[in-house]
Amino acid sequence: MNMNNVLPFLSDAVKNQKKILTVSGITSKIRNSLEQGFSHVWIIGEVSNLKKPSSGHLYMTLKDENSQIQAVVFKSVANWIKFDLKDGMEVLVFGSVTVYEPRGQYQIIIDTIEPKGFGALQQAFLKLKERLGKEGLFDPCHKKPIPLLPKKIAIVTSLTGAAIKDILNVINRRFARVEILIYPVRVQGEGAAQEIALAIEDLNTLADIDVMIVGRGGGSLEDLWAFNEEVVARSIYASKIPIVSAVGHEIDVTISDLVADKRALTPTEAAELVVPRYDQLKDALSKIKARLIQSLYNKIKTDRARLLRVEHSFPFKKPFDRIHRLQQVLDEKMQRLFMLCTHTMKLEKERLTGFANRLESISPLKVLKRGYSITTTLHDDIPLKSSKELPFGTKVKTRLCDGSFVSSVIEIAE
Repeated sequence: MNMNNVLPFLSDAVKNQKKILTVSGITSKIRNSLEQGFSHVWIIGEVSNLKKPSSGHLYMTLKDENSQIQAVVFKSVANWIKFDLKDGMEVLVFGSVTVYEPRGQYQIIIDTIEPKGFGALQQAFLKLKERLGKEGLFDPCHKKPIPLLPKKIAIVTSLTGAAIKDILNVINRRFARVEILIYPVRVQGEGAAQEIALAIEDLNTLADIDVMIVGRGGGSLEDLWAFNEEVVARSIYASKIPIVSAVGHEIDVTISDLVADKRALTPTEAAELVVPRYDQLKDALSKIKARLIQSLYNKIKTDRARLLRVEHSFPFKKPFDRIHRLQQVLDEKMQRLFMLCTHTMKLEKERLTGFANRLESISPLKVLKRGYSITTTLHDDIPLKSSKELPFGTKVKTRLCDGSFVSSVIEIAE
């Protein structure tokens, strides 16, 4: 290389040094430009090359038919992902585009990630859940108890799914002596919700069903959507028959689960909830029988011992002894009562004698014995106090100490 040709070029670059950028500088400018222009974007793409290092962060590539972009989900966001993220899954992500400066590679930092279609369905699910919750369809006070030992069980599900096989196998293994009625319906797709609701209504017209299982096996949110329909929720709420909802797997929660009288995490658990194990029930009854017999034996033994004590007690040996003692007490009380009555009568007699003597001392008859008399009117026997009250010819009655006489007024003396 001819140094004479290079030197002029370097000289010009030194003169324009302010316009020269380092690799880090240009990368930083690009990063700032991207972050300002693409800070909040939604991207749909297919997951590929998913990596889950021990740090807890997730690294992946989002791609479509023509392009791809690197993506990262930091641990704080990855811990809240409620589904199993796998390669080949189509997802909808929300985040900010930036540049990973060590490699000069642009990427998206994901803040929210959902399976494709999940957002709209989830929004509808939450909206219906809120509305039905305000109406009280999830209130525990409306939930009916599941019978301990049903005689007849109705199952509303698809005949072609694995759920019906699991339910029947578990019931037959646990308690084969129960009657089962299967009402086949579609459990996904258009019209499935209406079929499920109609099945619940039809089964409620039968009088001999003790409990009902409504459900299906696992699947995507779209597959389970029939059990998030309002028509199904209201039919479950209106059911007079207790309903066990068994939709999907443990992580799947539907509106039907919330309205039902009991939620089973899986169809297998639903079967376990509606029937007890025959051997366990038989064993429990045997233990109860043994405890009852032992309790009766102990009761008889206790009562027998008590009766024996009574039989050998003093009152039974001398049954009239107590009567004699009571008679003696009664005699003593009678004697005391007689003495009390005699004393009381004596006191009252003395008191009455005193009253009689006092009355006799002031009696008018005693005055009459001294020569006095009492004169009264003849017709009304009123004592006369003044001669002015007597007109001529008035008949009066005069009472003496011994007898009385009637006279007529012929003269009045002043």
